[in-house]
Amino acid sequence: MKVEVYGDIACPWCRLGTHQFHRAVAAAGAEPDVELVHRPYQLLPDASEEPRPLMDTVVEMFGPDQAEAMVTEMARVGAGEGVEYRFDRAMAVNTLTAHRLLWLALNERGAAVQAVLATALFDAYFRDGVNVADHTRLTELAERAGLDGDRVRDFLASEEGVAEVREQVAAARRDGVTTVPRFVFENGPLIVGVTSTEALGDALRQARGR
Repeated sequence: MKVEVYGDIACPWCRLGTHQFHRAVAAAGAEPDVELVHRPYQLLPDASEEPRPLMDTVVEMFGPDQAEAMVTEMARVGAGEGVEYRFDRAMAVNTLTAHRLLWLALNERGAAVQAVLATALFDAYFRDGVNVADHTRLTELAERAGLDGDRVRDFLASEEGVAEVREQVAAARRDGVTTVPRFVFENGPLIVGVTSTEALGDALRQARGR
């Protein structure tokens, strides 16, 4: 069974929701039967290619007090779910290149490798303070996930996948995607936004007919 998730590497709720999904699949013993496919979405498609501290961006958008309250609560929720957020390290940057790499992983190695890479990208962004537009760091992450390093380096240096990923992001917006994460279950329900392991588990059982 295929489940598609629309999300952005720069979305903390996408990182949490994906983690919860994998927990729900494991709890159901459904790993061999369920394929999670990451579809690209960009919260800030015009974000700079030059990294800057994420907290600077959050403060500009929401003000210092609200920004601090938001990241504190997100870190608290994440810790309760087993996800570590280090917003003091995180670097905001355009995520198109990271989405291109996920596109490559799916097309050449399949959904399982793409899922491993997606988790690595989320952790790189939110936990480790990695610039997820940097080709060297992306190649390292891709190799650990099982992709060929030479292929990844050549790919990132080219324009391959740029038009395709941009079109997928645009298509998602045309289809009404405005909130992520967005889980689309094959022959099942649609779950949009903040969710839980329990809700995803219920959706999984409904989609599997049990």
